[in-house]
Amino acid sequence: MGSTFGGLNTAYRGLTAARTGLDVVGQNIANVNTDGYTRQRVTQSSIEAAARVGLYSTGVQPGQGASVDGIARIGDRFADAQVRGAAGAAGYQGVRASVTAALESSLAEPGTTGLSTQLTKFWSAWQDVSNNPSAAAPAAVLLGQAQTIAGTLASGYKAVDDQWTAQRQQVDGLASQLNTAATQVADLNVRIRTAQQQGVSTNELVDARSVLTEKIATLAGGTVRDNADGTVDVLVGGNALVSGDSARQVRVTGDYTLATATAGVSLEWTHRPGDAVALDGGSIAGSLSVLAPAEPGGAGGVLAEAAASYDALATQLATQVNAVHATGTTADGTTGHAFFAFTAGVPAARGLTVVPTSAATIASGNGTGGALDGSVARAIGQIGLSTGSPDRAWGTIVSTIGAVAQTESDRSTLTDLSATSAKNRQLSTAGVSLDEENVNLLTYQHAYQGAARVMTAIDEMLDTLINGMGRVGR
Repeated sequence: MGSTFGGLNTAYRGLTAARTGLDVVGQNIANVNTDGYTRQRVTQSSIEAAARVGLYSTGVQPGQGASVDGIARIGDRFADAQVRGAAGAAGYQGVRASVTAALESSLAEPGTTGLSTQLTKFWSAWQDVSNNPSAAAPAAVLLGQAQTIAGTLASGYKAVDDQWTAQRQQVDGLASQLNTAATQVADLNVRIRTAQQQGVSTNELVDARSVLTEKIATLAGGTVRDNADGTVDVLVGGNALVSGDSARQVRVTGDYTLATATAGVSLEWTHRPGDAVALDGGSIAGSLSVLAPAEPGGAGGVLAEAAASYDALATQLATQVNAVHATGTTADGTTGHAFFAFTAGVPAARGLTVVPTSAATIASGNGTGGALDGSVARAIGQIGLSTGSPDRAWGTIVSTIGAVAQTESDRSTLTDLSATSAKNRQLSTAGVSLDEENVNLLTYQHAYQGAARVMTAIDEMLDTLINGMGRVGR
């Protein structure tokens, strides 16, 4: 038959299990707002009855209470992988959407300061000159409008160039964050492996590592592979960024100005210079895609393509105006004069200059109609209405960038929704619910009180046995 002292031990184990449960509930409630925390549960099992042999070992024996086997981390590896995959896609599209939106905004279209309005005023100014070629006022307006167009092209190109440089500097910071996160994951791998060997709970360490692997996915995509010793490997583009207790480092190569970065910008391994890191997502991949050089057909990086479009437009404008202006005659009777010129050594959009300085140096007529001949000025004014005009070229540039910006924005919205959905699915399993924890709190509280009552009852029984026996009749 069972021992009274054995019953006391059973009640004690019940107290211990309930107290551990209360401690875990307290840990969950304390971390309800902790980013990346995964709720925990006590895992326990019943202890079977003690094996007895011998003459007086017959009879059914109760078990010996509850055993606390561990503290489980209620996570879902499949949901975690979905979160990382969605984070990589959202990081990639987020960068592209932000860059293209800023690029579209820099065009200032439609608007009174946009290039389309400036071109319209420019052609109109030529018509005014054609009506009174020798007058100083219309010529001054024309030259001022021409300077405005040159300045608008230069400022537009500079805005793209500045945006490119800022994005190039930002990708350096992203690569630094990736290196730091990889080093921290490798350090946590060591701590988790050591803790598991010592039989210590690693739940909080695993949570911290999960936050870092999700950050790595946001930065560079990649996947996580679990190892038997509790460590994980983090793979980026199929290559190990983190392998057990070691982390590899990356660096960004490429110039910091658009004009000199003819080969683009790339991410490479520091231990294998020249070996580019293959990325399948993340904000770094998004940054590298917008920093890619221009390509034939417009399939290059959006910023380099925009800069090339500004250069092409400046060249087209100068070529078409100069072709007609060169046929005209200035006040001194000479022909072959250019209206626009380019500064050597700088991009066309930033080096566009206006050659004439007064009405006398504008070739407004062909020299056959006298002082009132404005045929050449009138012909230049008609360029804006032609099929291949700079106006139409600029309209194509604006609509193309606008369409790309809208597409990238829509894709970013979808990937953000996907990332949010994946995160919500993860939190539905791993997140702390205060309602659930309060129920668990009451459950363990009552279990503790019940075990304490059992212990009190057994204590009273022992008191009767020890202090009350043998006193009958006294």
